[in-house]
Amino acid sequence: MNQTKTRTLFLAASASLVLLTGACSSDTDSSSPATTTSASTSASAEAASAGTCPTAAPDSAATPEWTLAGDTGSIAVVGSTDTAAPAVTVEAPFSVAETQVKTLTVGDGPVIADDASVSVCYTGVNGRDGEIFDSSFASGAPIDFPLNGVVAGFQKAIAGQTVGSTVAVAVTSADGYPSGQPQAGIEPGDSLIFAISILSAS
Repeated sequence: MNQTKTRTLFLAASASLVLLTGACSSDTDSSSPATTTSASTSASAEAASAGTCPTAAPDSAATPEWTLAGDTGSIAVVGSTDTAAPAVTVEAPFSVAETQVKTLTVGDGPVIADDASVSVCYTGVNGRDGEIFDSSFASGAPIDFPLNGVVAGFQKAIAGQTVGSTVAVAVTSADGYPSGQPQAGIEPGDSLIFAISILSAS
């Protein structure tokens, strides 16, 4: 039985390191969402352009830019803007058997190589329970890392995109944390969803 609930979580900036500890390596369908997750406070377009992550809550009336029916459950994603964080709505438990990437908005920057170092803002949501487990939007600070130092699903979402793009990805357990990540509340078998804004690459 599904219930609709809204939760807002603020995570410490240090929690964003969870992505860096991992292994390296559609059709759309709309249904009744069970959990809506977003980061919120206030931000400005000026701050976003200065290399920070927007922290304002997304427009509650915004139309999802991506809806996906999983092997179980479904998701709906509203991407971030210059002033607002993304929102990921989950009908839990959500799982996918194959990692799927959706470009929400196309940036006008250069194409990102597989081995690039990038600066991004992102929110990570666990498909099992619809909870945010990590968010740089919550802290307002982007995260910098080499793509070959993150979990495979996150790398697949960013490599080949253009700088300035916003992207969402539904990640299988195998492309995320097949053995789980206890400090982030991720269990073996959990599918993950990321909403990502790509700020720069080198």
